[in-house]
Amino acid sequence: MVAIVVGSHGNFSKELVKSGEMICGIQENVGYVTFQTGESADGLVAKYEEVLAKLDCKDGVLFMVDLFGGSPYNAASRIAINNDNMDIIAGVNLPMYLEISQAMSFSTVNELVNTALSTTIDTIKSFRKSMENIEMEEL
Repeated sequence: MVAIVVGSHGNFSKELVKSGEMICGIQENVGYVTFQTGESADGLVAKYEEVLAKLDCKDGVLFMVDLFGGSPYNAASRIAINNDNMDIIAGVNLPMYLEISQAMSFSTVNELVNTALSTTIDTIKSFRKSMENIEMEEL
């Protein structure tokens, strides 16, 4: 099973995982890392390594972070660059996390990346555009 590590500025990653548990129950082989004001990039790498040491990483690791190029992304990239079976997805959101956590037991890292990318496209919605589409379908 691929390990999932969610990283973010502030407590977003912790709360995202907790929200996922509320909806789908506790997920195995999932961890999170928070990056707090005043912490260093080296400290963040150490936090990732601490979480990874508690997870089963033999099938790979997918880091899911909040912002491309942000400190959680950069710290994860310092670990992933030396591991072929690791990748990073930036822009994590709850629908993406739920899809990934449900598919992680039977998917590879690359398959999970593809799931994350397609889920994002499919779950970002506009109320007004949705209403227009419903109206068009009724015609």
